[in-house]
Amino acid sequence: MFESLRQKMVAELVVGAGITDPRVIAAMEKVPRHRFVDSGLAHQAYSGRSLPIGFGQTISHPTTVAFMSQLLQISGGEKVLEIGTGSGYQAAVLAAMGAKVFTIERVPELAWRAREIFEQLGYYTIAVRTGDGSLGWSQHAPYDRIVVTAASPKVPKTLLQQLKDGGKLLIPVSSADEVQLVVATREQDEVRITYQKFRNFVPLIGREGWEL
Repeated sequence: MFESLRQKMVAELVVGAGITDPRVIAAMEKVPRHRFVDSGLAHQAYSGRSLPIGFGQTISHPTTVAFMSQLLQISGGEKVLEIGTGSGYQAAVLAAMGAKVFTIERVPELAWRAREIFEQLGYYTIAVRTGDGSLGWSQHAPYDRIVVTAASPKVPKTLLQQLKDGGKLLIPVSSADEVQLVVATREQDEVRITYQKFRNFVPLIGREGWEL
């Protein structure tokens, strides 16, 4: 049942949304999204919904995951820092695309749950820690890619410092009336920034994000 629902989701909400990267499409055809939500919501996992995962958080819409994954331009072997593990679904998609993922979650229960799912599904190229994601994970820096799955009031300088030369950072930045997706590319000592309008995200809580 879930296989057919997953294929339908990819056809309608991934390919149908204009996603063309074959690695993204193949990963989302493979990763069992229903394993990343409560069993009572499993039948809704492949719908176009952002489902609750507890603690005021949600699993991102499939199109959002596909769009962010395509923008990261993963070819295989990249070291990726993800801020905001949440359900773990985005990290699993990136791992299925061939990335080595370091992911940070501020809610201990969500980090523990995601780590357990990764182990059960055999995603051994994902490392999880609990902490303030706005400060990054300096131990494993620099990163080829950094993706933030929560909206911040600004681009944290610490994350830019952990970005490899030639690397790319994706982060939603929110103002009073809109959210824009910032695409920051490091070129030696300079950072080139472009903006795209995008859908809402949960807030990035942390020292260089929104304070509690």
